[in-house]
Amino acid sequence: MSCKNSPGGDLETSADSSKASPTVKFSFSDLARLKLRFVGRNLSSRATFSIGAALVLLFFLGNCQRNAVADDAGTNIYSVKGVVKELASDGKSVVIRHEKIPGYMDAMVMPFEVKDTNILRGLQPGDAVSFQLAVTAKEGWIESLAKLNTTNSSNRSYTTNPPGVNITHALEPLAPGDPLPEYTLTNELGQAVSLAKLKGDVVAFTFFFTSCPFPDFCPKLTLQFGEAERALENMTTAPAHWHLYSISFDPKRDTPAHLADYGASVNYDKTHWSFLTGTAEQIGGLADQIGENYWTEDGSIGHNLRTVVVAPNGRIRNIIGGNKWTVDELVADIVAAEKPQ
Repeated sequence: MSCKNSPGGDLETSADSSKASPTVKFSFSDLARLKLRFVGRNLSSRATFSIGAALVLLFFLGNCQRNAVADDAGTNIYSVKGVVKELASDGKSVVIRHEKIPGYMDAMVMPFEVKDTNILRGLQPGDAVSFQLAVTAKEGWIESLAKLNTTNSSNRSYTTNPPGVNITHALEPLAPGDPLPEYTLTNELGQAVSLAKLKGDVVAFTFFFTSCPFPDFCPKLTLQFGEAERALENMTTAPAHWHLYSISFDPKRDTPAHLADYGASVNYDKTHWSFLTGTAEQIGGLADQIGENYWTEDGSIGHNLRTVVVAPNGRIRNIIGGNKWTVDELVADIVAAEKPQ
């Protein structure tokens, strides 16, 4: 739960984004009006109410540590500070290394979209910024943004390639038509999964990590994989053998047991969808060849997005960048992958 003082003197509280509780408003004027209703009662009643009111106030004040405000439309607004790392060429998104958002997200390096491109006008990599992050159950965006006055020249040291990203391509980059190399990972049941032995199945896999809360990134990919799973299970034209894999690049936290709990939380069907972890070398090698870049910086994780479809012959059919693909497009790709090329 989070709360703040509103312009009218209210204490406004809202539940974390993972809970569907409505916003609660409780003002000091409300307390005064309630107390007036008890004026005609005896001293014991007034004393009882005063103690109760004090306890209510202490409860709300004690929870005023988080900075989210939920509006009536179910949108949480977070006040965030960070440093601009990169600006998209289309002017519609910006990569920001942001501070921890209490009650919502750890410090991370994330791309955020804007609905008003004028918000990003005049920004440069290295600018320190303060912004309002709007988040619903299915999307998030920067609502407003302001540059912060700072003389810290170290902010300007950032380049478009975040620290910790290895883009030397020591391993050969993969492209559609290439065979999927051998990597051995571990699924949520603790079983070894050899990618080279997946021949015969149409396979789709993507990368994620379970502690990423931002709806446009990992949660969106998980949601869409779940929808694709259900769509394929209900199709008469689906491939005879197919499987989806969500690969975590946070093996320290995303253990097989944790992934099993996560899979259960999204109602996955283990016969058609698995969650994978593994060693940093195995995950990093596959990610590097696919073009999935991820890195850690000051304890945060930043990453781009890649989703891959592999034909039954073990060759890559498609490498999909970003998060703009639809469930229908992925399902169509999986169905088409079964046909000989």
